Amino acid sequence: MVQARPGTDPAAIVFDAIEAARARGRDVVLVDTAGRLHTRTDLMAELEKIRRVASRAVAGAPHEVLLALDATVGQNGLVQARKFYDRAGVTGIVLTKIDGTAKGGIAVAIACELGLPIRYVGVGEALEDLLPFAPDAYVEALFTKSW
Repeated sequence: MVQARPGTDPAAIVFDAIEAARARGRDVVLVDTAGRLHTRTDLMAELEKIRRVASRAVAGAPHEVLLALDATVGQNGLVQARKFYDRAGVTGIVLTKIDGTAKGGIAVAIACELGLPIRYVGVGEALEDLLPFAPDAYVEALFTKSW
């Protein structure tokens, strides 16, 4: 884990994390940029900078960029996905809160329009509630039952 003081440039923290991983013989770095709103241009610009810094530090990085998308947001989910796709280079979706009354139907529109795969679904709050996306189970839940 690499931490920094509040106010530190997020891209600098990512660079430090990559360097720390190299020094420790690790080949995976997970970066959590939670809390960014697609309507905040300053925060979206930070994502672009993080992407540039990572790509200079490691060839081809970032290798995966997942957007955690709340299944309850409805059509606004497509707007969010478009913005993060354009600015952060999102490569896949984690669809959360799929265990509630929301069915997460927006995932279909996101997959069709942006070609983004749904990688995981969140069906609760525990670690074991983050599941690999199962298309057949999703379609069944979408039309017949809940998760």
